[in-house]
Amino acid sequence: MNIEDLLKKSQDAVAFTKEELMWMLSCPADSPETFRIMAESNRISKELTGNKAEIHAQFALNLAPCACNCMFCSFAKVNGVFTEETRITEETAIGYACQLEADGANAVYVMITAQYPFSMFLEISQEIRKHLKPDTLMVANIGDQSLESARKLKDCGYAGVYHALRLREGKDTGLKPGARIESLRNFREAGLAVGTCVEPVGPEHSNEELADMILFTASLNPAYSGAGRRISIPGTPMAEKGMISELRMAQIAAVTRLGMPRTVQGNCTHEPCTLGGLAGATLFWAESGANPRDVEEKTEEGRGETVQTCKTIYKECGWETWEGPSRYYGEK
Repeated sequence: MNIEDLLKKSQDAVAFTKEELMWMLSCPADSPETFRIMAESNRISKELTGNKAEIHAQFALNLAPCACNCMFCSFAKVNGVFTEETRITEETAIGYACQLEADGANAVYVMITAQYPFSMFLEISQEIRKHLKPDTLMVANIGDQSLESARKLKDCGYAGVYHALRLREGKDTGLKPGARIESLRNFREAGLAVGTCVEPVGPEHSNEELADMILFTASLNPAYSGAGRRISIPGTPMAEKGMISELRMAQIAAVTRLGMPRTVQGNCTHEPCTLGGLAGATLFWAESGANPRDVEEKTEEGRGETVQTCKTIYKECGWETWEGPSRYYGEK
């Protein structure tokens, strides 16, 4: 196996095998082979998007200790970062959404923890929808849902969802992998476009695990896939395992792009960085309010980026940004 043959295969848009993905992932992050893979990912991404990246923006309706106990999450009850629930008002939610729209976000995401009442989520979402422009796309970032609930999301005005089968689901989380997969099916059957990702990547994850997850996300023909690294929450057991570098994250995002069919236009990475943009990431997120990777109650005062700072990062690595509703959550 060699890089020349693999790049030729990519240029011919031929699907990669698990073994080929593992080989690309096994190259040292600072090797010539990896830089060529990143360049090929960048070429594909610019060809598919016309060199126009997207910036989506998310805010949370609540912050609460969550019984799902995803060990990498600052909301996890077991991590003890947040001990009491706080919920923002409907007026505050509308304010966040309208501000993100005004800032130029290509889609507005509304997030809740798993225990937030679904009926309340729908009620506030309907009010948010009324205050946004008709063509502004709303995306839900919520827990596992039945087909009935997924249809209610669609009826409420959501164009899609962000949902992922996380790495080591059921081991590092209190959730069942089967339930995550079933929810993905339900969202799709309800007519919701699904954005997903290979995440949250840590140093302990093997190349085989990553290749398996790349192939799984590819099988969904999602709105986008990509790769995001785990952000360490200080003082938690998971933090002791460390973090991968931005360069390694960029490498995984690039290999993920090569592993996706060309029908998948978007390739995300998180958190936003120039290395990710150079490696072909066409989607960054701006964030407000609660953030599962932050210990601040308002991530705009911590790790969260704004729409404008994301635009600046993209400009620094040669990308223009798309103006208008997201193309990823449109019709395939």
